[in-house]
Amino acid sequence: MIDGLAWLILAFPLMALGVQIVFGKQLPRQGDFVSTGAMGMSLLCGLMLFFVVVVWQHDPGFIYPPQPSALSWFSGGNLQFSFGFHIDALTAVMVLVVGVVSFLVHVYSMGYMQGEAFYDRYFAYLSLFSFSMLLLVLCDNLLVLYISWELVGVSSYLLIGFYFWRPAAADACKKAFITTRVGDVFMLIGLLLVVLHTGKFNYREVFDAVAQGQFSGTVLTVAAICLFGGAVGKSAQFPLHVWLPDAMEGPTPVSALIHAATMVAAGVYMVGRLFPIFSASPEAMLVIAYIGLITAFFAATIAITQTDIKRVLAYSTVSQLGYMMTALGVGAYTAGLYHLMTHAFFKALLFLCSGCVIHAVHTNEITQMGGLYRKMPVTALTMLIGTLAIAGVPFFSGFGSKDAILAGALDFGLQHPQHLLIFLGLLAGAGITAFYMFRLIFLTFFGEPRDPERYEHAHEAPDVMTLPLVALAVLSILGGFGLYGTLWFNHLVVPPVTGGAAHAAEGHHGSALAHYGAMVLSILAAFSGIVLAYCVYYTKSIPADALAAKYPWLYDWSHAKYRVDEFYERTVIAFVMKLRLWLKWFDDNVVDGAVNATAPALRGTSYFSGAFDKYVVDGLVNLLAIVVQAAGAVTTLFQSGVIQNYLLKMGLAVGVILLIHNVIARVIG
Repeated sequence: MIDGLAWLILAFPLMALGVQIVFGKQLPRQGDFVSTGAMGMSLLCGLMLFFVVVVWQHDPGFIYPPQPSALSWFSGGNLQFSFGFHIDALTAVMVLVVGVVSFLVHVYSMGYMQGEAFYDRYFAYLSLFSFSMLLLVLCDNLLVLYISWELVGVSSYLLIGFYFWRPAAADACKKAFITTRVGDVFMLIGLLLVVLHTGKFNYREVFDAVAQGQFSGTVLTVAAICLFGGAVGKSAQFPLHVWLPDAMEGPTPVSALIHAATMVAAGVYMVGRLFPIFSASPEAMLVIAYIGLITAFFAATIAITQTDIKRVLAYSTVSQLGYMMTALGVGAYTAGLYHLMTHAFFKALLFLCSGCVIHAVHTNEITQMGGLYRKMPVTALTMLIGTLAIAGVPFFSGFGSKDAILAGALDFGLQHPQHLLIFLGLLAGAGITAFYMFRLIFLTFFGEPRDPERYEHAHEAPDVMTLPLVALAVLSILGGFGLYGTLWFNHLVVPPVTGGAAHAAEGHHGSALAHYGAMVLSILAAFSGIVLAYCVYYTKSIPADALAAKYPWLYDWSHAKYRVDEFYERTVIAFVMKLRLWLKWFDDNVVDGAVNATAPALRGTSYFSGAFDKYVVDGLVNLLAIVVQAAGAVTTLFQSGVIQNYLLKMGLAVGVILLIHNVIARVIG
């Protein structure tokens, strides 16, 4: 039954992708109901899987199948490639989170994207994105993990650049693709090191090899850090965070999907899934913790001064991902993954609410908004709920998960006083988060309208857009399973302990002192941030302009995002551009020049005459180029650009292969 549900969870979005590609334009409403319905069916199967694994099994250590599976794929040398599922409580929770957020984004998109060009293509891309992330969550081995990892990257490229005719969107999708490729190169190196030293791809077999000491020491540390490099790219950790804010050029529902349940969640999930590898190396764990800390604090201070509503939320995502990584780095395994779940609900809510606001006032600038709660009460209330959750206010989902992270960091700091800075940095980040999120609320929904014309035309979004907001608002309150959510999640998603990861057995839930101390301090930090935002942006008893004028260098650095993009522009990009010019010079003057220098001597021979003499004078490299171009011209005859023709040719090819196979089998038989 579990196996069947897993196949169905993957099959529905994949079938929707095929239908949209082939028939999307011809279907009513360009097939949006196909992708949405398929995602709804996948969500239903995910709910059933969650019930079977979490409720019916009622075993925190349950893993399906009992032994490493599975479907034999192919073999090469001593390596066996197979495909199967690794289903435990973490898998069930993540499938449910991805399913819920993706389904609600599909529904919301039916209203938000209506009338857009390439509407059918948009839903095809959503189906591909959902399938890729679900495959990443369900798979049981490193090879399929990497395949799905790259599929997630391709999907984000397509959706970030959906408005490809806009230069900013085209640049943003290229920036996202190239930046994350840097991390993916490190991840590939890490995967190859793991496979080279264990000879296995299956998760449990790799974990057993780590537990038995077959893979340890410096090599394991290097492999773990390289694997984390992939997460640095996908989950936008410093210094590869620069792509995520620019990804806001894509449609707003895409931003919700990327920031809540797919692209950026993939990196955190990967670190959690491969936790036995990371936790076997204390050095790698410290790298994860400090990179997460830098990211959390760094991005939070940037969000304070941003005026684009989506960019505020984008830097908020970067900061919250830093929290999750730090939690995993200090060994607070369940806390980091618990925050991944709660963050998915309230961050999807915040982005979809921002979409409603942009849809109503046709601007992203919060400085041109104000007083919108009178025109958009549902959007205002639901966005306030999401803000209370991310700020860590008690009785909202983010409170329990953020408190658990702070408790884990404080417990780690008490055990290792030299690393107490981790807790202090996260605590400061919590206060800053509450400040900039309520800054966004006050500037957007309260006070007097700063652009009367935009305010006059503002209106509440249609039901197809507001109903997902209400659903996510409920999940932002109850999605953390209430006041006892932390205890419940700790019991449900137990750390995968094997050998070298034995120090994580207790999950670092934290001592009572750490737990209650962190809870009190986190509440104080949250309310301090809210009160400060209230004084600066609501009552204006502390003028924001006066603060900026008092600390101009702080404001300028924050508003300029610490000029990280400019640094890359002047170093990495400048180097690549100069290298390009040098290679062109080398090609023109050395490669072609050397051949041209020999041409006079060769021209006198009878062999080098006529047309071939022309190619020698122009350079043998050009001859190679002509051959390649000619081959390309021939192959283009088979490339019609019509998907139906490709499918027909594939079908004919499969038929011919089967016919040849049967003939050979009969002859041999």
